[in-house]
Amino acid sequence: MSTPRKPVIAVIGAGKCSKKLRDMAFEVGKYVAENGGVLVCGGLGGIMEGAARGAKEAGGLTLGILPTDLKEDANEFIDIVIPTGFGEARNIMVVRSADAVIAFPGKFGTLTEMAFALHAKKPVVSVNAWRLSEEIHQTETPQEAAELAMKLAVPAEGSG
Repeated sequence: MSTPRKPVIAVIGAGKCSKKLRDMAFEVGKYVAENGGVLVCGGLGGIMEGAARGAKEAGGLTLGILPTDLKEDANEFIDIVIPTGFGEARNIMVVRSADAVIAFPGKFGTLTEMAFALHAKKPVVSVNAWRLSEEIHQTETPQEAAELAMKLAVPAEGSG
């Protein structure tokens, strides 16, 4: 008998951000790991690094899908590095590999990731990020976002 697959939560947002946002992302990553989730992100700095650090410090597993083809570009908190060489096209891989997506403020890369997630029918939880659609669950705190994403994360059919 196999054990249920762990929920995979993508955290997306700016590669460069304030300490406040990085700390908020840390809290999200920590919650995801403490509650049995796997964190996936773009593997670089800013929001991605904050979330990966939180998950890693809580004993969780982190996956970074890089835009470059250099493993050493990943932040130090990424356990599994996937260097794609795809540039921004890797954004599709980040959201498609997740069961739910948590979006922090960012620029057009974050916007495209949110759009890809909605198109793929993935739940999107926003922490004061882009307000694109009624389908995006708006939250104010990292705790609220992480709780909701974990609740909404339902592994897709055939994915595990």
